[in-house]
Amino acid sequence: MKFITLKSRGGNYLVVASNIAWLRSAENGQTQIGIVGGSPLLVTGTIEETAAVILAQSSEAA
Repeated sequence: MKFITLKSRGGNYLVVASNIAWLRSAENGQTQIGIVGGSPLLVTGTIEETAAVILAQSSEAA
């Protein structure tokens, strides 16, 4: 199981990479992340920045 660290204005999240279903641009330069079987998370950064963080951390050696 691979965890991804995502920053939020209210605190940081550790999300299981395989549970990320979608990304959606939100207001104020933030991104919503859809979680399989859960509520969306609101994280800091544009959709492009968030996707780059997810891809970079997903490809790191476990």
